[in-house]
Amino acid sequence: MQKITSKDNEFIKHVKKLKDKKYRDNNNEYLIEGIKLIKEAIQEKINIRQIIICEDCEESGTIPKDLMYEIAKYECVYVTRNVFNILTEVVNPQGILAIVSKNSSETEIDYSQEIIVALDDIQDPGNLGTILRTVDSVGLTQILVSKGTADAFNPKVVRSTMGAIFRVKVIECENLVQSLKQLQKNKFEIVVTSLQTEKSFYDIDYKQKVIVIGNEANGVKKEIQELADKKVKIPMIGKTESLNASVATGIMLYEYVRQKIR
Repeated sequence: MQKITSKDNEFIKHVKKLKDKKYRDNNNEYLIEGIKLIKEAIQEKINIRQIIICEDCEESGTIPKDLMYEIAKYECVYVTRNVFNILTEVVNPQGILAIVSKNSSETEIDYSQEIIVALDDIQDPGNLGTILRTVDSVGLTQILVSKGTADAFNPKVVRSTMGAIFRVKVIECENLVQSLKQLQKNKFEIVVTSLQTEKSFYDIDYKQKVIVIGNEANGVKKEIQELADKKVKIPMIGKTESLNASVATGIMLYEYVRQKIR
């Protein structure tokens, strides 16, 4: 069994560089960490290139035997605890992470879905991860993101998706406005949240709609606001005037669910 003991090993340097977006994009790879995510990656038949295991965690039984049996089918690299600690990004690591392939071929929008979520420069990785998880929970399989949106393959985003990253196709739009115009040509209506309307998000029919979620600080860009077919607001009876982007996304998507199952 090969064991890497040096942080200067070329493979270890490669893993560390995958924390950088440009390097991830160039290599078409990203990192996943933890027992749950690796189990889900195996179940979803994601292309796992290498699995990195902390030798101490294997010996202590931290990693379940059934998972050890499954990961034995892949290329495994064992490292010392000291080396693993420079690779992990969590406070209490479980001693296992993996390099997986990004599916760069899936860039076409699926026009058959009833609703599509588009993100306009969402910055917070936690918000993005939660939105991806919510999109997955309502059965959607794609999401559009602007160039200014946080990278969906950032380790923090990947962790917070809780596996949704494997099931939701992330389509990065070179020009989100042009992509939205193309959706309108395919008979989708653009819906944005706005304080400059009296129409509630409860008042619209969630079919052939694109729900645009704006930047945490600035909201939806003016150009997209002007492009929108419908402007809606989320009614609030307390003193708070706005909601977290991921919370707002969840509220609107579950109105879609309510309409679908009623």
